[in-house]
Amino acid sequence: MTTTTRVALITGAGSGIGRATAITFLQHDYAVVLSGRRLEALEETVALAGAAADRVLVHPADVSDPVAVQQLFVAAVARFGRLDVLFNNAGSGAPPVPLEDLRPEQWLTVVGANLNGPFFCTQAAFRIMKDQDPRGGRIINNGSISAHVPRPNSAPYTATKHAITGLTRSTSLDGRRYDIACGQIDIGNAHTPMTERMVQGVPQPDGRIMAEPVMDVQAVADAVLHMAALPLEANIAFMTIMATKMPFIGRG
Repeated sequence: MTTTTRVALITGAGSGIGRATAITFLQHDYAVVLSGRRLEALEETVALAGAAADRVLVHPADVSDPVAVQQLFVAAVARFGRLDVLFNNAGSGAPPVPLEDLRPEQWLTVVGANLNGPFFCTQAAFRIMKDQDPRGGRIINNGSISAHVPRPNSAPYTATKHAITGLTRSTSLDGRRYDIACGQIDIGNAHTPMTERMVQGVPQPDGRIMAEPVMDVQAVADAVLHMAALPLEANIAFMTIMATKMPFIGRG
């Protein structure tokens, strides 16, 4: 790895958006730290990328655990010496049950993965980026269309994604003094294993079950790469990328 190689850390890199983004970054000569809860899934991502071993670090971690997050970032710096991009992508949802039937542990699991995790990772990234030379870096948060509007029976997921918008704004403001840029990508109906149900039909606000269009997940990975590649003097604060015909804009 040369000293000019940029280093990215991607959470949730074992599947879906995280996997597609990790592969894309590796194909564009980044050194990438791949994190997620399942070692075998992360190793499969690396195999699919066909990347050189000297540009990859696989480090399983549960981002809801602050100790595990600290160990992840220590390992990243020990391997690559710096951190240029953090993609806070890992997340989870709860079963689509009525709000009043949601169990406390289901709520807490989603908050841990979707809100606590990005905060712990952002905090660790700040400590690295503010002191490295050259100083600074970029943090990209995976928001979701749910950061704008909810789906039926999605209170935990929607609440945490609205909270991510607040974290993005605070991170962007607090990072200015350290040349740390922060932006958010809000994604709608990317075709991944998590969105297979969209094709089969999902509940709509009026009670209907309707199939929804999806888009190639590669479009999302390319968008994240574009955000990451900007010079630190420029920032995409918020980007929405969605299946063109999904029922979000106007009346659907």
